[in-house]
Amino acid sequence: MVSMNSIHFERWTEQLKDTGHEIYWFNVRDGGYSHKLSWVKQIVGWKHKYPNFKGRTFIKKSIPWLYEKLGFIFTNNTEKAFEKSILEIKPDVVHSFVLYISCVPILTVMQKHSDIKWIYSSWGSDLFYFQHHTDYLKNIKSVLPRVNFLFTDCKRDVALAKKYGFNGELLGVYPGGGGYPIEDFKQYLFPLKQRNTILVKGYQGRSGRAINVLKAIIELSDRLKKFPIVVFGADKEVEDFIKNSHLNSNLDFTIYSTSKFLSQLEIIKLMGEALIYIGNSNSDGMPNTLLEAIIMGAFPIQSNPGGATSEIIEHNKNGLLINDCDDVKSIAGLINTAINDETLRLSAFRINQNEVKPNLNREEITNRVILNYNSIIN
Repeated sequence: MVSMNSIHFERWTEQLKDTGHEIYWFNVRDGGYSHKLSWVKQIVGWKHKYPNFKGRTFIKKSIPWLYEKLGFIFTNNTEKAFEKSILEIKPDVVHSFVLYISCVPILTVMQKHSDIKWIYSSWGSDLFYFQHHTDYLKNIKSVLPRVNFLFTDCKRDVALAKKYGFNGELLGVYPGGGGYPIEDFKQYLFPLKQRNTILVKGYQGRSGRAINVLKAIIELSDRLKKFPIVVFGADKEVEDFIKNSHLNSNLDFTIYSTSKFLSQLEIIKLMGEALIYIGNSNSDGMPNTLLEAIIMGAFPIQSNPGGATSEIIEHNKNGLLINDCDDVKSIAGLINTAINDETLRLSAFRINQNEVKPNLNREEITNRVILNYNSIIN
């Protein structure tokens, strides 16, 4: 495994626990040991030549340009560190997660060791967003012809990978962290009649468009007074917007900022109490929070960059699609439809619970993923 540490990587890797495979993880950013993956042989501590040199951190924070220029003095070369691991471990397969983080830095080594099979997992905006940037697109076109096998979180990215040079074997289209323990989550699923919360993903940042959702809520404020509104994952830009627009004084608002990290279980509980979930961005793959909303019975309103979301949501049937993430009036119209059309919400709930949710079961996805890995090695 080659990846930075993330909750999605941890969940995906957990699928391989107790399967008989010997798993090594080259932490490509050397982010430290993960106790959640204590059963994995972790390659950490490789990056800094002088880990106890206190002045390194000061220079990095105070004079970043100088640190970058003198980086070779303080840090080991990623390619050399990775190749050292390759030569020691002699892996059957290398699996990289996210192209520009975990494929590009080791490409030269993988080209040199062309006999080693290489899997690439595309997540989120990995291909869709970065194809529009010349330098990144150059990297994409360099990596994909060398990759032998592909996992993606949406069908859209299968087509993009083929467009930019991938001619290997597709292993499967699965959620980025694998599936979900549906039976464990049932206890947090409230009946629809007991729900009235509108849940909003509060990320703005590079690709998020939460502020446009909040602007739509302002337009509908007179009609939303009986709906508590919960914003989670709110970054500073979103928090400032809410404060300056006085939204939290006009409506029943609860804000969970990025500084207050919510665990997956806490988000699942919020989804299980929500009547409506809204996620909006200009770039994503298959949003994990959308899948969690579907599992937990919240009516989904979700942006559809590149057609990824429409792979699981049929507009006006089991949710509503935001086709222009910047069109505030359109978003307001979708929210208005969702709060007023009880028949649509009930129909969507039944479809998502009976038809979509079973396909997201972790046990079944894990079984398929293990078969995928085994088919490569055997």
